Amino acid sequence: MPTSEAAAIAAELRTAMGKLTRRVKHEDSIPLGQIAVLGALDRVGALTTSDLAADQRVRPQSMARAVGLLMDKGLVTRHAHPTDGRKTLVELSEAGHAALEAERNRRAGWLAQAIDAGLDDEERALLARSTALLERLADY
Repeated sequence: MPTSEAAAIAAELRTAMGKLTRRVKHEDSIPLGQIAVLGALDRVGALTTSDLAADQRVRPQSMARAVGLLMDKGLVTRHAHPTDGRKTLVELSEAGHAALEAERNRRAGWLAQAIDAGLDDEERALLARSTALLERLADY
């Protein structure tokens, strides 16, 4: 059972991170679900629609719709699975790479601007040290 201090910190951190995440997502020009699919394909490489659905924890039918929308925008392509002719792999297109990079730059650009404008030198140093702690918590 966590201490009351840890529970209070956890509640405040969850609230602050949720607010920051929503604010950063506000900068997106591509819907969150589609960005998540592009990000997964960028990290992992080509995947089947079923594997993408499992990765994103959504139903295969929902993922098929998302992949279809991304294909319509030219952000992903499909090609035959090299070892299983019954399967099709979904892969980022060059336009998909460019769109994902633009989204990442937009998010990071807004956040960097907010850090520069909203924090003093001491606060920026504290935030820089805190990112390692957040990574450790995420990997716990």
